[in-house]
Amino acid sequence: MKALIIGATGATGKDLVKVLLEDKDYTAVVLFVRRASGLKHPKLSEIITNFDQLEAVSDHIKGDVWFSCLGTTLKTAGTKEKQWQIDYEIPARFAAIAKQNGVRSTVLLSAYGAAASSKVFYSRMKGQLEDLMTGLAFDQLIIFKPGLLLRKDSDRVAERMMAGMLKFLNAVGIIRKFKPMPTDVLAGKMAKAPKVLGDGKHVIELEKIFSM
Repeated sequence: MKALIIGATGATGKDLVKVLLEDKDYTAVVLFVRRASGLKHPKLSEIITNFDQLEAVSDHIKGDVWFSCLGTTLKTAGTKEKQWQIDYEIPARFAAIAKQNGVRSTVLLSAYGAAASSKVFYSRMKGQLEDLMTGLAFDQLIIFKPGLLLRKDSDRVAERMMAGMLKFLNAVGIIRKFKPMPTDVLAGKMAKAPKVLGDGKHVIELEKIFSM
C-alpha cells in the first residue's frame, strides 16, 4: 500500500511515519511537509508543500490510504481563525483532492468528544471535520477519537500534570476509560486499522483503541 501523511512532524505523526516505514504492508510513504524532515528511507519521499496552495501538489496526492494527523493548539496557533485553518481547512482541502484522485481510504485523527453540535470550539471544529470527511464518501473512513495523548518529552506543563492525575485515577480504578494514550501506541493502531477493517465508516472511540 502507498500511504500519504499530513501532520507528519507532530508527535503522533512522527510515530506514525516510523511505524509505516517498518511495516512491510506499506510499500511507499509520502510526507507532505513545509520543510524537509531530514529522514532517509528507501520507502520514504517528501513533498515540500505550501498548504495554502495544495492544488500545486495535487498530482502527488495519489495512493491507497491517507492519514490526517494535522492539528495544533489555540496557544500555538494564536487565534481561533488560525487554528481553524490548520485543523479544519487544510485537511478538508487535502481530503477533497484525495477523493478526486481516487484515494480510497482515509484515517483521521480526531478527538474525544468531537461533535459538530458541541458548544466548545475545538470539539465543534473536530466534529465538523468528521462530518465533512463522512460526506466525501471515501470507500473506507476510519476516525480515531483518543483522549489525552502522552507525547515523548512533552514540554506542556498542563499536559504532564493532567497525565499524572489520570494515571493515578486509573491506578485506583477511577475513570479508566480516560486512560492516557502514548502517541506511539496510537500510531500503531492507526497503521493497523486500514488493513484489518472493512469498507465503510469506522469510529474508534477512546476506550476501543487499546483493544484493537
